[in-house]
Amino acid sequence: MTGLTVPRSSRVAWAKAAAPFGHRNYRLFFGGQAISLVGTWMQQVAQGWLVLTLTGDPFWLGVVASAQFLPVMIFGLFAGILADVLPKRQTLIAVQATMMILAVILTILTATAVVQVWMILVLAVLLGCANAVDMPVRQAFAIEMVGPRDIGNAVAINSAMFNGARVVGPAVAGLTIGAFGIAPAFAINAVSFLAVIIGLTLMRDDELHLARLVPRPRSAGAVVENLREGLAFVRHTPIVLLAVTTVGLVATFGMNFQVVIPPLAQDALGSDASGYGFLMAASGIGALGAAVALVLSGRPRTGRIVGGAILLGVASILLAMSTSFPVSLLLMVPIGAGGITMAATANATIQLAVPDGLRGRVMSVYTTVFSASMPIGGLLMGALASTVGILEAIAIGGVLSLVSGLGAFLWYRRIRGRDEGETAKATGDVNAAAVLQSTPPNTSAAFSPPKPNEVLSTRR
Repeated sequence: MTGLTVPRSSRVAWAKAAAPFGHRNYRLFFGGQAISLVGTWMQQVAQGWLVLTLTGDPFWLGVVASAQFLPVMIFGLFAGILADVLPKRQTLIAVQATMMILAVILTILTATAVVQVWMILVLAVLLGCANAVDMPVRQAFAIEMVGPRDIGNAVAINSAMFNGARVVGPAVAGLTIGAFGIAPAFAINAVSFLAVIIGLTLMRDDELHLARLVPRPRSAGAVVENLREGLAFVRHTPIVLLAVTTVGLVATFGMNFQVVIPPLAQDALGSDASGYGFLMAASGIGALGAAVALVLSGRPRTGRIVGGAILLGVASILLAMSTSFPVSLLLMVPIGAGGITMAATANATIQLAVPDGLRGRVMSVYTTVFSASMPIGGLLMGALASTVGILEAIAIGGVLSLVSGLGAFLWYRRIRGRDEGETAKATGDVNAAAVLQSTPPNTSAAFSPPKPNEVLSTRR
């Protein structure tokens, strides 16, 4: 025999990992998103560098980040209702077209040199409104493309795609800005939205695993009741509540990359836009590697949420101790890996735990909490970087992320202990019933006819 023989177990693992690509609609979605996300990351890098160039103050990076994600925090839960009552594919087409128009406006303002910070803030708010609808609808749409059997791998593949773009986008943006200026990066992002819109348009509705749409609420009271149902599910499902809370805390303290990385590159490491782009790309490499590992590992394990949070916290603390660009570049890899391990596992865990009729609303709770971390954490980290210094701000964020991860570890152990106790109790009850049914009674009841209620109770 010649050549390399791949073990059967590896072939099976790869086949399971690639199962979502067996769905034509998912292939169209993946292709469009893969192109568009490169443009999205290019705009993130270019926007951060533009704000820092205009103001020279990292605090404004936090303000812009807050402006972009504040609408998601305010309207995200209501958008979850839209995700459950509107056809998701058509809704996504409309939202992507809106985002493309906003990118075109930012391109024109920058290219004509009339852009000011207040204009960026206004566009950031409008983009946040579009994202408020896009995020829960897109999350809930995943299971309609691939079905429940392949949703875990689809979420992990989406994370790999997102972070593959996170590697390419910032690096290309840094080089583009250095060679041609900031406006072309925005222009590339605007054009990239066409890939998503075309992919969504070419999908076939008859191949989607369409969930039954919830009746549209006709009054304010009905809207409140819809929101309450989603929130109640999160509150009363311990593993979902753990996932949402952990991601929210760690994202607030340790994942404000667009706020802390530009001043880290410029002030602490003495680099330029290219250096900033490569730092972001390094975090993307770590995140991509973690996402690929999650794809191959099969069903999500909740313990990885805890492990990812702790890894991100420790690596951030080490980053705050570094003033060397190569060392900082290397440390961005585990920071990216920890963040995506935590977030992707949390996403898949929630997707598998929630029923179809609540998926949009429950995912909106997750995306709202995750997005709320951006304005809150962005302002916090921006203010800290502006007052005490960028390295000190990163150190504080790393410590708080680590503490959040350790707290999640204790919480997870408590949930597991309670679940194991309930399983043992249920097993014991079944065994006891079997013994009662198979062993002749040795009490006085054996010598007298049983009462009707006692007969019924032994048959249940």
